[in-house]
Amino acid sequence: MRSELFGTLPDGSPVHRWTLERAGVRVRVLTYGGIVQSVRMPDRAARVASVALGFGELAGYLAHPGPYFGALVGRYANRIAGGSFSLDGRTYRLARNNGPNALHGGERGFDQHIWDAEPTGDGHGVRLSRVSPDGEEGYPGRLAVSATYSLDEAGALRIAYEATTDAPTVVNLTNHTYWNLAGADAAAGTALGHEVRIAASRYTPVDGSGIPTGEYADVAGTRCDFRTAREAGPGFDHNYVLDKGVTAEPVEVAELRDPVSGRTLTVSTTEPGLQLYTADHFAPDLPFAPGAGIALETQHFPDSPNRPEFPVTELRPGGVYQSETVYGFSW
Repeated sequence: MRSELFGTLPDGSPVHRWTLERAGVRVRVLTYGGIVQSVRMPDRAARVASVALGFGELAGYLAHPGPYFGALVGRYANRIAGGSFSLDGRTYRLARNNGPNALHGGERGFDQHIWDAEPTGDGHGVRLSRVSPDGEEGYPGRLAVSATYSLDEAGALRIAYEATTDAPTVVNLTNHTYWNLAGADAAAGTALGHEVRIAASRYTPVDGSGIPTGEYADVAGTRCDFRTAREAGPGFDHNYVLDKGVTAEPVEVAELRDPVSGRTLTVSTTEPGLQLYTADHFAPDLPFAPGAGIALETQHFPDSPNRPEFPVTELRPGGVYQSETVYGFSW
């Protein structure tokens, strides 16, 4: 494991890149935004390539923050209706940065901050941490957050999140890597031919602005049914209600496979939901075409602070937010 200077922000702040290597897998993580810059692995013919969309230089991330390439997203991943929520009788106003709604933590969420970094004791990971001050992006409470990225002995990438607060607040963290198992360089082709499997019998339908209606709809008989692996295809930005619910330890809930290269990604998580996003809205000025990557965002559900029927995202003083997601690789 090693660290190196990756670039500097316009204000002169340094950004470092940490490289983790184990069992044939190499992962690079930036202190800026907790970004997973690349994940390199072989295919069935031993050809090595990165399978995570990203940029070779810091300038790319600064110029294109909107797609959240590889980023650590928070304080609240996904959408909050109307950019507001109420907690203990008080209403909190957030930035409306996605039409009428708040998205992925606001105008300057966790993805646009530099995180402190230190190696883990076993030498196979890096722990990123920062303090989000009370009122940052409208969210209450001083939130102390950490995200530990590590490779286990099988080469699986584990991301373990933890947070505490000094006042009642809401928290929902995720990683926003776009995967293309055929190879994710700037010439990446579509990932929409990848086969997807998701262990979810239901999903949460949304209105025209991407906010859940509150219904849990069955996937049976719809194009949203990925209980058996099949090609992804375009047009997905859906939150799946994982059959396992919230669990204390990560449980395998999804698989992404490229039949051509033989590369396979499995996703295990403690979270109750998973957002399948097929990147149909990449802008023309990006070096990646729409559909060049598929995001599998483990999460609590969109707009949960306004939906008491959804799993709770509240965090209170004395409590500890904990979440873990594991990305397994095979070829």
